[in-house]
Amino acid sequence: MKISVESVHKRFIQHNIFKGVSLDFESPQSYALLGANGSGKSTLLRIIAGMQSPTKGTVTFSDMEQPIAAEKMFRYISFCAPGMELIEEMTLNEMLQFHFSFKPILSGCNIDSVIELIGLKAASHQQIGNFSSGMKQRVKLAQAIFSNSPILLLDEPCTNLDQAGVAQYRQWIKEYVANRLLIIASNEEREYDFCQHQIKMDDYK
Repeated sequence: MKISVESVHKRFIQHNIFKGVSLDFESPQSYALLGANGSGKSTLLRIIAGMQSPTKGTVTFSDMEQPIAAEKMFRYISFCAPGMELIEEMTLNEMLQFHFSFKPILSGCNIDSVIELIGLKAASHQQIGNFSSGMKQRVKLAQAIFSNSPILLLDEPCTNLDQAGVAQYRQWIKEYVANRLLIIASNEEREYDFCQHQIKMDDYK
């Protein structure tokens, strides 16, 4: 898989968030978008995911040098961000069943094994609305990481995680993401220090 970002600008009202971003992202490699709050790293990640449009420039996708239409990219991308909403009236089991009805689950995994890996077997029949913020973040990460998609986009993945949750996240990356295209937006080293490439958003101001 390859993502080509070409001369992308993003402007809000009269303020340039970033400009002139031209980058190639290729699998199986890992990339970190770095910068302080407001630097545009999360915005660029959402543009790559197709959740926002650039003010100028293009984002194109290809697989084995064959172009992929932007409207079909949802099949290839899994995304996780702290602001993502979960359906709080659903139980954990129901939420994962619902999610993986749209995104195929990784080969060798099933709903029960994912719940076991999250460490929430005892809460599998509890409503998501009763979960702590850390439990919810583990569910969001699991939905992205255990989806069988070649591109994984993570925005501040360790938000609300305790030390054990961070260790779990890093283990999942090591075991389940090695052959995929991974892009992480972060300003915390523990979230990205294993990435092969680091991109500083301040270079595009």
